[in-house]
Amino acid sequence: MQREGYKDRGIIILVLLFGFAGNQFFLSVSKTDSGKVKAVSASGADKEKEGRIIEQTKKTKEIKETKDVVEMQKTKEINFQPHCVDSTKPENLISYTNIEVDGNVLENIGDYKADGDIFFNIGQDYTDVEGIVTFRGNSFRDAPSHGYANMTDFRLNKLWSADTGSLSSGSAVWTGSGWTGQPLMMKWPKEVKAHMNMTEKAKADDELVEVIYACMDGYVYFLDLRTGEKTRDPLYLGYTFKGAGALDPRGYPIMYVGAGYNSNEGTAKVFVVNLLDCSVMYTFGDNDEFSLRGSLSFFDGSALVDAETDTLIYPGENGILYLIRLNTRYDLNSGTLSVDPGRTVKWRYYGTRSSAESFWLGMEDSAAIYKGYVFMTDNGGNLMCLDLNTLQLVWVQDTLDDSNSTPVLEIEKGHLYLYVSTSFRLGWRSYDTATVPVWKIDAETGEIVWHTDYECTTDDGVSGGVQSTIACGKNSLADYIYVTVAKTSDNASGVLACLRKSDGSKAWEDSSSYAWSSPVCVYNKDGSGKVLYCNSTGDIRLLDGKTGKQEDVLSVSDGVIEASPAVYDNYAVVGTRDCKIWGIRLR
Repeated sequence: MQREGYKDRGIIILVLLFGFAGNQFFLSVSKTDSGKVKAVSASGADKEKEGRIIEQTKKTKEIKETKDVVEMQKTKEINFQPHCVDSTKPENLISYTNIEVDGNVLENIGDYKADGDIFFNIGQDYTDVEGIVTFRGNSFRDAPSHGYANMTDFRLNKLWSADTGSLSSGSAVWTGSGWTGQPLMMKWPKEVKAHMNMTEKAKADDELVEVIYACMDGYVYFLDLRTGEKTRDPLYLGYTFKGAGALDPRGYPIMYVGAGYNSNEGTAKVFVVNLLDCSVMYTFGDNDEFSLRGSLSFFDGSALVDAETDTLIYPGENGILYLIRLNTRYDLNSGTLSVDPGRTVKWRYYGTRSSAESFWLGMEDSAAIYKGYVFMTDNGGNLMCLDLNTLQLVWVQDTLDDSNSTPVLEIEKGHLYLYVSTSFRLGWRSYDTATVPVWKIDAETGEIVWHTDYECTTDDGVSGGVQSTIACGKNSLADYIYVTVAKTSDNASGVLACLRKSDGSKAWEDSSSYAWSSPVCVYNKDGSGKVLYCNSTGDIRLLDGKTGKQEDVLSVSDGVIEASPAVYDNYAVVGTRDCKIWGIRLR
């Protein structure tokens, strides 16, 4: 990705099956009437205290499904049998792939055997917790908002701000929050908070939603969603964080966050952080000899965790997809948490047009997953569908250019599609203007359903095209997608485009300064929807999702907003490059 100074979960949930070891409690699992899982003590005593995280979140979801009739309609399981066609055969664009298991490279990739099937249901089943746990919310990457906004006046009000800082590394200076930079949010159960290094005020607040924000100054910030007050001291890790990070979808107090650039502390890596005491439990990815990009080890994407196999799934800009068995042990009663990573599987690829000069290897996007198939775009113009249980490519589509847009999965009339776009890398296709398509792709075959093209310019260092992730409308906006396209008429301008899902035709466009920030759809309980997005001149814009009517514009920065906001009920949070995190009330 070109940037100036800033480059770059099947039938029963297996919670934890352990025998007694030291002071750890080991959990067994049982099914509730709804098929969900609760944790119970191995002693067989009729105690469920260990399972309150799961049970609380399950009950919360059941309440939501009762109250939120419009949005919480369950999507039925679909028939999904991915395969390639002639135009999407992997060999058209990928020369070879390799697999490494626990440090040993397999001579024949066909010999790979998973030690447990990875199987993800639809996106809304990724987590039951009260929060936003990964970039764009879940494994479909289609839920950057949580709950309802209950807007009446359709206005944006500044509630609070919190200061961030900067980090220098060599000649690079990183400030505030950058691309993709989405905050995470979590309403922790009191039993979890009891063992956290939170302030006593935060622990005592049963309504607290904690904002967890990894920023480019090397810190992770912890803030009260409603007030912006610190819930605990910032965690200094010493590396620039451009991506959103991720929380564990099981409600375990774990954060997974990758560094987006090297620092004076060393080569970029991924951190697995214990959010009870903010200690680092594990790191990986730095100077990985399996990488075909040498020492480059940036991680801008946001991880997913398969709960059944306790597997961390993380693509890196080093061109490696990591599958790490975490061996997580968490005792809710005693407040003890550990990971002991075991089997580590790495997958890499080499493109037919890859070189040191163009069509680079590596993934800066966040992967989407359904039924054990992962969908990823890369720096080299490849949209890939990979079987996570065989590590065989199923299909590959040409996306023309360096893509930083995370694929978004959408089920429409019983069929799975994805929406994605690309950026414009100066010199690969053009030094002037280039066509940037917004695609609808058949997720089963990789075939293009439609594309809507934009002619974009670019700067050497500040890319045009689409750097954002597409928002798929729901409820009253179910017919539309929303995408920010940068540098459409000149290097300063861009649009938020509303396109019809049916054929890609333009319903409306909102023109302003260009945006890398991803749009967010927010809804009232009646299903009516608005669209929120941020641009490069520091504005937050609120529009009617059907008509494009401007409802409100709020300026929060004299500089750039690159980061993507997240919305929890009536509150939006976003960071800026000029070293602020803003809490916004939607009213």
